[in-house]
Amino acid sequence: MVRERKIGPGDQEDDAEELPRSQDSDPDTGSPLKNQRDPQQNATTDKTLGIGSTRSENDAVLRPKRIDEMIGQREVMEVLKIAIDAANKREDPLGHILLDGPPGLGKTTFAVCIPQELGVHVEMASGPSLKAPKEILPYLTNLQRRSVLFIDEIHRLPKPVEEFLYTAMEDFRVDIVLGEGVNARTLNLKLQPFTLIGATTRAGMLSGPLRDRFHIRQHLSYYNEDDLVKILERNAEKLRVEISRDATKEIARRSRGTPRVANGRLLWVRDYAMSKADGRVNHKLTQSALEMLGIDDRGLDRQDRKYLETISRVFQGGPAGLEAIAHTMGVSSDTLEDEVEPFLLRSEMIIRTQRGRIVTPLGLKIGGSSL
Repeated sequence: MVRERKIGPGDQEDDAEELPRSQDSDPDTGSPLKNQRDPQQNATTDKTLGIGSTRSENDAVLRPKRIDEMIGQREVMEVLKIAIDAANKREDPLGHILLDGPPGLGKTTFAVCIPQELGVHVEMASGPSLKAPKEILPYLTNLQRRSVLFIDEIHRLPKPVEEFLYTAMEDFRVDIVLGEGVNARTLNLKLQPFTLIGATTRAGMLSGPLRDRFHIRQHLSYYNEDDLVKILERNAEKLRVEISRDATKEIARRSRGTPRVANGRLLWVRDYAMSKADGRVNHKLTQSALEMLGIDDRGLDRQDRKYLETISRVFQGGPAGLEAIAHTMGVSSDTLEDEVEPFLLRSEMIIRTQRGRIVTPLGLKIGGSSL
């Protein structure tokens, strides 16, 4: 069994405003970004982590450390601040929290900032890696009072692991069966009171009993352009990138309301500026950099436009089945359903019906212009 690492106060992990891996920052090698301070000044050492590893500079420099440092998701922050303040005053564990929403909006960052506010450690795990109750037991038994267990992609927990969590969440105990047959006996093991934070992109896939055991349930929504601009300006300053206001607005406009996407495109524009110019980012250079990637002013990439073009030209606007579209484009249906369609649906360029996908007038306009 592979254990996730334990994070203590002052440490950080992934998700909101999450940056994808780039050539300048390798999470495995810890290669530094250009024009940054000495990496030794930013490395997280075993003194704070309790382990002999270091962080990449993207994690150490760009990621928020406290909830107050986060931008956007104001309603969620207000709810969590009240709950955290009350728990600290009572010196009790925070109630179990479920965070749901599309990828890249900040679920994991919230989950890591919360323990910082509580002043406790956090154990990190992921749903797909916990295949049996015995694999989650070490996480539970290592928890200290008021500490946090974070499970990412919690909807992918197997049913036996879900059921094993019921008593752990409600009564802070687990029942372990020793032996088999007539010689079997049950051992009741008490746990320290803890907080379970679950993150999921598909809350509907959680079973009702598990979902009902979360005291606080918050949905993270897409960011508006102003919030993305603030995130980009702050991160550009941390990266020591000289960028104009118009350039940050252009990146934000093409980032689909997602901080992770915005940060990835900021890194690309920075690299483009360093290669093609003097490193300073202006509006015209930003447009050229994003156009090289095939990202238009609506945030659509080449595959998005190819999807609209296929339905518009081959299927006369639809309805068309997902499998038929996928075979025509030469890609898997899972790729279309998980990566392409969500943004097109949100942008009102396509609709789903029982008969198949249909392109809206807006989608036809874009798909037709791609011909």
